[in-house]
Amino acid sequence: MTVAAGRVVAGRYALSTLIGQGGMGQVWTAYDQRLDRRVAVKLLRPDKVAGQEADELRRRFVRECRVTAQVDHPGLVTVHDAGSEGEELFLVMQYVDGADLSDHLAEHDPYPWQWAVAVAAQLCAVLSAVHAVPIVHRDLKPRNVMVKQDGTVTVLDLGVASVMDADTTRLTHTGTPIGSPAYMAPEQAMGGAVGPYTDLYALGVLLHELLSGDVPFAGSTALGVLHRHLYEPPVPVRRLRPEVPEALEALVLRLLAKDPQHRPASAQEVYQHLELLLPARGMPTGAPLDPTRPFLRPHAPWPDRARTPAPQPAPVTPAVEKAEKPDVARAVDEVKRLLGEGRITQAVDILGAILPAAAEQHGEHSPVVRTLRKQYAATLMDDGQYRRALPELRRLAD
Repeated sequence: MTVAAGRVVAGRYALSTLIGQGGMGQVWTAYDQRLDRRVAVKLLRPDKVAGQEADELRRRFVRECRVTAQVDHPGLVTVHDAGSEGEELFLVMQYVDGADLSDHLAEHDPYPWQWAVAVAAQLCAVLSAVHAVPIVHRDLKPRNVMVKQDGTVTVLDLGVASVMDADTTRLTHTGTPIGSPAYMAPEQAMGGAVGPYTDLYALGVLLHELLSGDVPFAGSTALGVLHRHLYEPPVPVRRLRPEVPEALEALVLRLLAKDPQHRPASAQEVYQHLELLLPARGMPTGAPLDPTRPFLRPHAPWPDRARTPAPQPAPVTPAVEKAEKPDVARAVDEVKRLLGEGRITQAVDILGAILPAAAEQHGEHSPVVRTLRKQYAATLMDDGQYRRALPELRRLAD
């Protein structure tokens, strides 16, 4: 699928930066031109919905997106829009600032077991809401989980979710396993019926990975991994991390039971076990991205609520291309055009992206850079981002 930055989807969502690509398509950061906000846009590949059933698959996709949008929980990414354009399907979602759980684990290895408990507890709250719709996520994994600056966890991508209501058609064909092999429950690997117990197995895999640094069943091929899920017992995590509480190890082993009937009955039950291991409320909080913080200081404001910029956008016009000699004049013209259209958020990101390159080319104290910085600070203030504007104003005063 060839998609260019700057393309406008559905006459409204201007694609900016490619942030994810997989077998089902691509995920872009984008700008909602109508509401002047950042969003994430998922585009599904045309060849996945080609053929005689293309129209029916599109209808089913939109229906599942609508059902997914019924889930009202702060730990689940919000669905803003969905539909089709030409041969493509698109899903517009809330843009989430933070680190995905896979990167978070890599940056804090070995992962504190208290953090693992806090992440899993937050995921249980989300799964409980999802299962009540009823929906099965079917692809719960670290790459689909974001940890935000205040420690709250957000689950992304219900794109392969299965609606459990028998009266609702499904996007995927019966008997076709969907998901990621490393996190796939035995019944899912066999193409059998899935349910909340399937997501609980994936939660067990995720917990094992957070505690041990690796998934319980790895392999060089997908088939080999699935075979291990079906027939091999997991290694108890205390053999790898002796400091992990026995109760937590026992819970992980129950979640990883081959037989769904031997797993906990619900996400609520799992939460009740995890709750006993959470740190006590009022204990000192840690650094940013500490997932225990929502339990230590529930609903407390984060000390620095300044909005962070989106990933530096791919060019909408040549004005913001990543080049050795950026065209500053064009960037300024583009910013003026965007401001005239009320698209302040996009103007802020263009100025933020062009400033470092302009400073390198012209010098930090050059008239060109000072003019850009004045415009950047003024635009941030117009957008209500006073905390981000302050250091720019200080640089101008130096």
